Amino acid sequence: MKASVTTGVGNGFKTADIQLADPIGREVLIDVKASGLCASDIHIEQGASPSAVFPAVLGHEISGIVSAVGPDVTTIAVGDHVVASLIQFCGACAECLSGRTYSCQFPATTMRGADEPARMTDENGEPLMQLLGIGGFAERTLVHENQLAVVNKEIPFPQAAVLGCAVSTGAGAAINTAGVRVGDSVAVIGTGGVGLNAISGAVIAGATTIIAIDISDEKLAVAKKFGATHVINSSQVDPVAEVKRISGGGVDHSFEIIGFPQTQQQAVEMRGVEGTAYFIGVARPGTTLDLLTDATTLMGQGGVRMVKMGSTNLKRDIPMYADMYVQGRLNLDDLISQEISIDEVEAGYAALKRGEVIRSVITSF
Repeated sequence: MKASVTTGVGNGFKTADIQLADPIGREVLIDVKASGLCASDIHIEQGASPSAVFPAVLGHEISGIVSAVGPDVTTIAVGDHVVASLIQFCGACAECLSGRTYSCQFPATTMRGADEPARMTDENGEPLMQLLGIGGFAERTLVHENQLAVVNKEIPFPQAAVLGCAVSTGAGAAINTAGVRVGDSVAVIGTGGVGLNAISGAVIAGATTIIAIDISDEKLAVAKKFGATHVINSSQVDPVAEVKRISGGGVDHSFEIIGFPQTQQQAVEMRGVEGTAYFIGVARPGTTLDLLTDATTLMGQGGVRMVKMGSTNLKRDIPMYADMYVQGRLNLDDLISQEISIDEVEAGYAALKRGEVIRSVITSF
């Protein structure tokens, strides 16, 4: 079968023929129908993850149809439409049993053991790393059932694919992590796929002031489609001063999506008296933040909090988001910029780097 393989840091993505094992245990075989190009994968290809092993099949935003299941699978059946998630959980540790599956203590239980054959191998039988148990840049893939959510069959596959990362991370940050409430004020720094979904989550939760911040007027125009009530081009004005002016002193929740120290500091400074800054963006290895701790910056009882995958319970949240799309309550259509083939991954990421697209989605294999 075809897959887009990266052989090492900076080597790009090339289509190759690979082999896929049969499902064992709780593994599910998926015919991939859509696979989104998330920025996290290109960051790994460029060396942002020291633990990454190459050659590898990356790609983690997938949707598809179940074609076979392992003998121990109990929650998923052949013919189900499923969405995969980066969240790997055992289902038995204290965190999982408390509903915080995104903080599972034993995520490796979703993978094959070192004494078992690899799920994916190249044409010579050599193992291929399957990124976080998904490996979605491929015609088919094997995924543990705990990483899969069964979704409404009415949602199109490209829109379903983005639920597993961009939507669950962004919307989840607002709904789950921050607990945005009716009447709250929100600022979102960075209006790519995750940022737009943080805006969507704030809309769903009932925020009345939602401020989108970016350096691109084109992206800010898109943010309005997702529910931003105000937009700020931070290349033209001081975003902190503007947020405080619009919100009357500072927002209840500020979400930083980019992972830059400068914008993280801005997120802290634009909070209200009891506001909290949420860091979603993944910074480059070794990045540090010199956080001001004077009375003006750390006023009131506000805080700073890291966000992991939008505090998502994938079995609950992903089907909910799919249903909300079908009901016309969640904008996913404007996230999909273009549909591409498996041979166009490199070009798709080049377009993402240039800021020309929100999401390219592989739909032709």
